[in-house]
Amino acid sequence: MKKNRLLAKWLNDDLSPDELAAFEASPDFEKYQKIKKYTAHLDAGDFDENSMLSNILSQKKAVPKVVPLYKKWMPRAVAIFVLALGITFAMKVFIPQTETADFGKKTAFSLPDNSEVVLNSGSEINYKKWNWDSNRHLELKGEAYFKVAKGRKFEVQTRLGKVTVLGTQFNVKARKNRFDVMCYEGRVKVNYGNTEILLTHGQSVRFENGKQIKMTVSSLQPEWMNDQICFYKENIRTLLDEVERQYNIKIDLNTKDTISLFTGKLPAKDLNTALQIISTTYHLEARKVSNNKIIFDEK
Repeated sequence: MKKNRLLAKWLNDDLSPDELAAFEASPDFEKYQKIKKYTAHLDAGDFDENSMLSNILSQKKAVPKVVPLYKKWMPRAVAIFVLALGITFAMKVFIPQTETADFGKKTAFSLPDNSEVVLNSGSEINYKKWNWDSNRHLELKGEAYFKVAKGRKFEVQTRLGKVTVLGTQFNVKARKNRFDVMCYEGRVKVNYGNTEILLTHGQSVRFENGKQIKMTVSSLQPEWMNDQICFYKENIRTLLDEVERQYNIKIDLNTKDTISLFTGKLPAKDLNTALQIISTTYHLEARKVSNNKIIFDEK
């Protein structure tokens, strides 16, 4: 502290002769002497506090630009909305559409040209909305009834064959190795392998394992649309497969007799009556082991 006081007095030339002699004899005097020498020419100038304050106040303050948050996000939100709208439109128009009817249910819907379709139980249809009027083509798995609006060629493609029409009412069924087409109005062209035939009103054709059977149709629409299952010379396993689809149940058959053929109708909304008819026809006994499983045993 005494050393600092002496340094201050030396800088202001206030040291007494004795104090000056003692300060000059100190080991740091030479360093202080050099500092004083090199800073003697520096001039800090007079400090005018009032002038500086006036200068600061007279300067124009820059107002920061504030952008509302909604203005930052609005363009992004609009872009996202437009993108989502475009994706939704593409999915509805370009991506194949699928209509299904689960076991125990039927599904009715209209195509883009207002053609009407009814899917039977356990069936599926795939089609594209894009350019539908110029390319009326769909793929069917199972069975469906069509009431086609007039227009360009209408095609129903199945794994077993193809049906082509211009405007008519018809039924198509493709299950396992069985392909059935029934014409209720107008004309339909049926392709099965290398075979091509033309059906008119009231005609029907069945292809199974390479064999072809032609039949007549007396009804105005498929019986299954009126909750009836119609069979013509069907074996018991095919009959039970259809009953399983209509009632959404599982049926086990404990009998060796699968040769006898069945022709007739079964109700599609009365399981007990349907089981009774099957039991009487084939001399079987039906057992309900659960709500959705039936076992047929030989009597």
